[in-house]
Parts: sequence; C-alpha cells; structure tokens
Amino acid sequence: MRVREIQVPASRVRGVGPATAKLLANLGILTVGDLLSWWPREWDDRTVRTFFSSWSESAKINVLAKVTAHEWFGYGRMKTLKLIVEDAEGTEAELVCFNRPFLERLYPPETEIAVNGRFQPKYGRLQSSAFDIEAAEDAPAKVLPVYSLTAGIAQTQMRKIIAAALEEYGRGIDSELPEKVRKSEGLPEKAAILRTMHAPASMQEAEAARDALIFEELFFFQYAVGKGSLKRRGRLPAVDSGSAETGSEDGKPNSGEAAGAREEAPLSPLQKHLLERIPFSLTPDQRSVADEINRDLDSGLTMARLLQGDVGSGKTLIAFLACLRVIDSGGQCAFLAPTELLARQHAENAARLLESTGVRIAFLTGNVKAEGRTNVLSRLASGEIDLVIGTHALFSESVKYRNLALAVVDEQHRFGVLQRSAILAKGPGAAAGKETHLIMMSATPIPRTLALSVFGDLDVSVIKTMPPGRKPIVTHLARQGNEQKVYDFVRRELSLGHQAYFVYPLIDQNDALDLKSAERMHERLSREVFPEYGAELIHSRIPEDEQRRIMESFRLGKTGILVATSLVEVGVDVANATCMVIEHAERFGLSALHQLRGRVGRGDLQSWCFLVYSGNLTEEGKARMKIMHETTDGFRIAEEDLVIRGPGEIAGIKQSGYAGFDLADPVRDMKILEKARAAAFALLLEENRVS
Repeated sequence: MRVREIQVPASRVRGVGPATAKLLANLGILTVGDLLSWWPREWDDRTVRTFFSSWSESAKINVLAKVTAHEWFGYGRMKTLKLIVEDAEGTEAELVCFNRPFLERLYPPETEIAVNGRFQPKYGRLQSSAFDIEAAEDAPAKVLPVYSLTAGIAQTQMRKIIAAALEEYGRGIDSELPEKVRKSEGLPEKAAILRTMHAPASMQEAEAARDALIFEELFFFQYAVGKGSLKRRGRLPAVDSGSAETGSEDGKPNSGEAAGAREEAPLSPLQKHLLERIPFSLTPDQRSVADEINRDLDSGLTMARLLQGDVGSGKTLIAFLACLRVIDSGGQCAFLAPTELLARQHAENAARLLESTGVRIAFLTGNVKAEGRTNVLSRLASGEIDLVIGTHALFSESVKYRNLALAVVDEQHRFGVLQRSAILAKGPGAAAGKETHLIMMSATPIPRTLALSVFGDLDVSVIKTMPPGRKPIVTHLARQGNEQKVYDFVRRELSLGHQAYFVYPLIDQNDALDLKSAERMHERLSREVFPEYGAELIHSRIPEDEQRRIMESFRLGKTGILVATSLVEVGVDVANATCMVIEHAERFGLSALHQLRGRVGRGDLQSWCFLVYSGNLTEEGKARMKIMHETTDGFRIAEEDLVIRGPGEIAGIKQSGYAGFDLADPVRDMKILEKARAAAFALLLEENRVS
C-alpha cells in the first residue's frame, strides 16, 4: 500500500484524541497517510554540542549545563521563574521560564540538563526565554524534525504523534516510483524514506531522504508533461529544454550534432522571397531557430515551441518566416498580441515586409468596426486571408478559420492557458485531437528552471545574439532630487534631433502615494522643462484611436517627448528615440524595467536609460537597481529576477510553491529536476516502444 492510500482516521493514532484530531484537521491532516506525509520543514541538529560563549555565531545554542540556582521576579500572578545555569566553560546564563513555574520542581539546583535555544545579552546577562530543556540523561545527541504547526499543538506533541503513526503503520509501505527507476537512481524504498524523514540519525540522512522525495515529485511532474506532449504531438519535448536545440522525432535530444553544423532544411518559396528582399542577413541564432521551426513544421507532428530572445533580437521576423512556410503549404496563420498597440505594430511590420510576397494580411481587434469586421470574418472563413494579426478578438466565438495551421502568441505571459487553448481549438484538426502548431514568443527571457518546469511541455528556441550595428544601451542611476542632471542630458539629445521617453508608475496623482504621475509630469515637462520640444501623453485610459495618433506622431518624429506609463513596455519601435527616463524606477519589476529600456537602442544610435529612484530603497529595490546598472543581458536579468521574486510570482502563481509541489523547488533543485526529466522521458520512450 502507498502512503497516501492509508485512509485510517488520524484519530486512531495513539495520542490523538478528539480535540487534537480537530487541530490536525486545521492543517489538512485527516488520515494516517496525511500524518506520515506531513514532512518536516527543517531539522534541528542537536548532534553538535556548543557552549554559551558561541551565542553570537550560532542561531541556536545546544549545550549541556548545570542548574546553579533559582530566582524569581515580578509579583502575584506575574511572578516568573528564572533558572540560573552554567556550562562546562563556566559561562553563566539565565533561562526565563514564562508560564512554566513547574520547571522549579523538575530542575532543582545541581541538576544536569540539556538546553537548546536562542540566547542574547539582556540586562547585563546572557538570557533566553525561547528554549527547550531536558534532563541530560534524557537528551542524547540527535536530529529532531521541525514541523509546520497550528495553534494548540507543540513540536514535541507533533513529534510524538507522527512517531506513533510511523510505529503503527509505517511498515510495508510501497514506493510510488517504478522499481526500475528507483533502483537505477539509487533511491531507498519509501518505507525507509519515511523513517529517515521523521527520525533521521544525521543531517546527511535527512537531506538524502528529502532529495529522494523531491526527485519523486519532479519525476511524476515531468512524466505528466511528457505524456501530454506525446498525446498532443506524438513526441516528447527535448530533454534539455533550456538550450536552443530541439529534440528529434523520437523525443531524444539531438545526438551531438550542433544545429549550425548540420545542413539546414530547404527554405520554402515565400521564405526565400522574404530573405532575398530584406537588406540584412539573419544572425546565426536566427538561422538556427528558423531551421528548428522549419524541421518541426515538416515533421508531420504538431509543433509547440517557446521562442524566446532579448528585446530587439529579431523574434518577430522568425515568426513571420514560420508563417510563410505554413502559408506555402496552404495553411492559415493567426498572430496574437496582448494589446492593440502591439498588434497594430505587428500588422504594420507584416505589411511592410510581406507586401511583395502576395500574402493576404488582415487586422482584427475588438475595435474594428462592424462592416470591416464582417468582411474580415467572411474572408477568414473562406480562406481568402492567409495571416490575421490581432488581439484576443482572434479567438472569439464568431471567428472561424478555413484552415488554421499555426498560432503565434506574442508576449505569451500576458495570455492565460484557456485563451491560448481557445485559439488552438479553432484549427481544422482540433475535433480529431490534432492541434494547431503553436509558437509562443517571449521578449522577457525565461530562466531555464522555469523552461523545464512551467513550460516543460514545449521545445525551447533561444535567440541570444543581437543584430549587427546595435550599440549596448548605457544605463545610469539617479537618486530622486538629481533629476535636473538627467533633464540636461536629455535636452542635449533632443537638440540633436533625437527623441525621448519619460515613464511614470501612475496615470494621475494619488494623494495616498507620494509618487509623480504621468499626467502631472506631462504638464510640467511640456510647459516648464522642455517647452521648445513637443510632448505627448499616452496611457491606457486614452481612447485607442487617440493612442494610434499619438504613437504615429512620435514614430514620425513630429513629437520629441513621449510621456507614458508602462503601456509603452511593448510594441513601440522608434529607432530615433535615444533616451528612456523611468522615474520612481523602484516601483517597477526587473522584467518591466528591462522591457522599457529595450524601447531605445532600436537602431544604430547610441542610447541611454536613466533610472530615477527614491532615497528610501528596500533591499530588493537596491538589488534591482544594481542588476539593471550592471548588465543589459536579459537572460541574466531573468535569472536574477527569479532569485529576487521567486518562481511562484514569475510563473503567475504567487504562493510559495507552484505546480503542486510539496517539497520541490525547481530553482534550488535544478540538478534533481534535470535528472527527473531525463528519467521520466526515458521511461515514456520505453513504454511507447512496448505499446
């Protein structure tokens, strides 16, 4: 029987009465299986004895001592006992026994004791009021489990309850892992893991048992990921989804043959036409990723690929090349963007790049007027449109496709799983279980840890190299109060005919927050600071038509300064803009700061980013400013963001754990994650061959 299958009520365990059973239920512990799976959150290593003199170096003191005297302080009901104790070095300390007067009887002077607790000097003497105390003969050196608790249950009580459950029900527990996997990984049986987790002989034993459980969690997660991929696509994603190499058709990683060393898949006619007319060559990474996608599309299997690259690395061009290959094969493509601003820019780029190819392009958002919308819907349904670009309107119920073969989702983190599924379900093979090809693009590089876990069912393509001619953006930090120096620098750039962005965290003034707002600063910048240069204001409350006019004016250079909120984080590409000023930069996350900085440096002009921060920065704020100042590498920034914020928030799941893990942390346990993924995929391949 497996541990979670033990459905005996927890109340049957020795020491668990009706009142305690209710308290355990508050923790979600209802059965013996729940009790045995209530893993320690840490262990208290009492195998190493210390002395009182090491109080400043040790979080906790674990010392053998002797009670030398009793003292009392306070009066009446507030009267409190103090045990005066002394260790073998002769160092004296006080144990303040709040609400524990009974310790006077248990530990009279001259009693040898073992004390474990936190000590600090107070009133001229070393003191602790948070301590465990036992008679020395009852306190052998040991490792004690430390459990998460609820009010009314103490650690000692929980330890006794779980020890009793282990003694009564811990024998004959079956392992969840397949025996072949367990043995090949050298992992102990589940019954042994249970005993070691709850009663380890050493910290090394405890950590080895925890790692075995983490492997088990990650193995079954990756097994589910791989099984889903096999069902949808007929193959596994690459074992190493953190690289730019894809898996082969049988799900194994490429056998040492670098993507750049093998012969590239032949280009389709439309792809050749586009590459012949653009005035530059693809970077090595772009060629490699385009080839990966071409091979996917030619394989006869469903593609599901995450295409990630830094701001300005050329992902959109690669997505257009993928669309052209699908269109050459008679399919339709949908290009989905999170905002109308970004969708419109993609549509304009598509028209400019693809106009001469004869590809039929349409634009569709919720704001397209009824007459134009009816026309687009009709042409989509009849197959007269090859590529439609738009917002969430692309997957509304009224939109029908004749042969939707590829969906490209830009800024994928802004769309939920259900939204992506809705557009994939519009493909012609959806009813038969054959899904539409999918490319999910991210200009916010995703750390490899998340690529293997949250996006573990996708192949991952990475564009790291930037197009030639781009100069690194220079980032300066400016403390609030020194804005005039920033303004003077921006003025010099404006005088050269260049343009600038000013970004703020709020649209309008909020009396509860001492922050500058976009509306108020637009008025000040345009009237007082830069009156000779045109300044426009853009934010989410401005109507879409007005937003388009403002952006077009800025793009054409008619406006020198664009004052905005984070609305301009994506979808703004103006090569003449050389200055990005972000005020109250500490209010933005690393990802947003990096994206905003990427709005400049879009051409061959040297560009600058100024992060203006407040004087009272938190430690997290300091860390963000430091990283932004040190590097423009989006992949490093993404890794640092993962460390600062944690995987739950980046993955969009804000609790401390995510993907249902009890113990596993894919960031901390990266090496175990890689082993679990390889083992799970190897088992799936073996099962697939047998079936």
